[in-house]
Amino acid sequence: MALSANDAFSASGSRRRRRRRRGALSEINVTPLVDVMLVLLIIFMISAPLLTAGVPVELPKTEAGAMQDVPDPITISIRADGSLYVGETATPFANLSPRLKEMATDSKRPIYVRADGKASYEIVARVMASLSTSGFTAINLVTETGGPSSGATDAEEAGG
Repeated sequence: MALSANDAFSASGSRRRRRRRRGALSEINVTPLVDVMLVLLIIFMISAPLLTAGVPVELPKTEAGAMQDVPDPITISIRADGSLYVGETATPFANLSPRLKEMATDSKRPIYVRADGKASYEIVARVMASLSTSGFTAINLVTETGGPSSGATDAEEAGG
């Protein structure tokens, strides 16, 4: 058996295939970055609503529109059993006005009242009256959107 000089299996062949070394890869693989960002997005979407409501209350549903975000409001929560919370701190009704006056240097600072739908009307009215007599003017009631409609149509609301 004779071997030719151009045989691929020949040790002394003149045509050796030389492999060129590849240069450094200068592209960024964004797939892991996108994966991490999607996981972080999901985590923040789940945890963000949990951070805003400190005291659990079941807000009544109304057809009122969403309110604008205010940078630093004072939140008063009224639970179904009638207990009051300023922020996340339980506060007796007798200490409500003095505590709010020490917290708010300005009487125009917005106050959000979050009352449970099962809380008695008397307690909510007493809190609102206390806020009003303390000199606060920006008092807002917080409700859930998407409640029952009042039955008015757009034509009736426009006055026609």
